[in-house]
Amino acid sequence: MPDRPAILTGFHFTKTTLAAIGERCEIVGRMETPTPTEKDIPPGVADKVQAIVSTGSVGISDAMMAALPRLSLFCCYGTGYERVDLQAARKRNIMVTHGADANAPDVAELAFGILLASTRRIVRADKMIRRGEWTKRIPNRFGAIAGLTGGKLGILGLGAIGMEFAKRAKGFDMEIGYCNRNRRSDVDFQYFPNVMALATWCDYLIVALRSDASNRHIINAGVLKALGPRGHVVNISRGWAVDEAAIAHALRNNIIEGAALDVYDEEPYTGTELLGLDNLVMTPHFGGGTEHAQRRMTAMVCRNLDNHFAGKPVISPVPELRDMVGLARLR
Repeated sequence: MPDRPAILTGFHFTKTTLAAIGERCEIVGRMETPTPTEKDIPPGVADKVQAIVSTGSVGISDAMMAALPRLSLFCCYGTGYERVDLQAARKRNIMVTHGADANAPDVAELAFGILLASTRRIVRADKMIRRGEWTKRIPNRFGAIAGLTGGKLGILGLGAIGMEFAKRAKGFDMEIGYCNRNRRSDVDFQYFPNVMALATWCDYLIVALRSDASNRHIINAGVLKALGPRGHVVNISRGWAVDEAAIAHALRNNIIEGAALDVYDEEPYTGTELLGLDNLVMTPHFGGGTEHAQRRMTAMVCRNLDNHFAGKPVISPVPELRDMVGLARLR
């Protein structure tokens, strides 16, 4: 059998995913830390590693690339690639791929679930019963609830996930608006040129953009004030799209009514600022954590590995490096 490409993994993948990768590559090590550096490369493998399969929230630095002289491919398991140094990858002729739209339906599904949980106070109501506090019927126990039907939904980032969310929102007869880098010609939703205009208009703001350094904390105190005291915000993008301190302040001071987060600035979330807020729904970054999504994302990683090491174009390069398809060379 010819030598298989040597790869590192940088994430706690399922046994099924590791088996699929292991069928085509030799997994020579795993980096355990959430923010690995060149010091986390297992001993004796730096000169062998040709590819890394990890996530965009872990990413890879220029220094890490420099420490792996044969590295020619970095596969992001999932859509995001916000902590990958793309400028360094281009300089070093390293191809970067991602999961593109593989988990879009599943993330949209969770986003709608936590929006409902936030607006209908589902988590708070569950806790109330479990604490034995449901002793009599009290109208409006958690305040007036508007309900989603007929509400104004603002989607920040009308990509694959945003479109899947919009499909589900139509079932609730919601009025849909969006803010995107470019106006889309294939939808009739109301377009807003910036996030402030969108937040001022909508009742419910869904953050679904592809987060990077250019839009860090795009959801800030000003945007939350524009959303208003009956507004809810949901983030299923990346944690750094939302200013967590501003969210905490807004929730404590009734600047907005509620929020739901599946992603955080640092993961796992180890802070305390958000934990005591009963008008905040929190989930542990598992929007794409369904069996369907895992199978699709694993298949995409494997196809990228197969194509790259067969000298063929990868199938899902990150948009910023599409012009490099076919140019990255094995080392």
